[in-house]
Amino acid sequence: MPKVYESAVITAPRPQVWEKIRDFNALPAWHPAIASSELENGDCVGCVRHFFLQDGAELRECLLTLSDLDCTCVYSILESPMALKNYVATLRLYEITATNQTFAEWFAYFDVTDLSAEEDTVNTVHGVFKSGLESLVKFFA
Repeated sequence: MPKVYESAVITAPRPQVWEKIRDFNALPAWHPAIASSELENGDCVGCVRHFFLQDGAELRECLLTLSDLDCTCVYSILESPMALKNYVATLRLYEITATNQTFAEWFAYFDVTDLSAEEDTVNTVHGVFKSGLESLVKFFA
């Protein structure tokens, strides 16, 4: 079971960063790979985000946990063109009190459905997390 992990320091206070990413449907506003997104059944835990990548690929994800107290979002992939299953990801923000900045971490665990595609799948997920965090760093710079 691969684990993919990326992190970044964002030069903005945690509440400000959380406000930007909290909305489960807001990926197109801050992630460069996402073209559009819509929620299928509300905007609370259990809702499904259906979105399209810039290259036309589509995914569906289910919101499992949303905590304003912990500034944490946990979701699973329901449908994806990637060779994976049992995918659960967490995006979490921590306050860096000494500098009033934010430490962001984004990680996922999953099983690959095609062992010959494991390296490509892991690299793709790394790329998604890395580009999303880099976009947030730039936005708040």
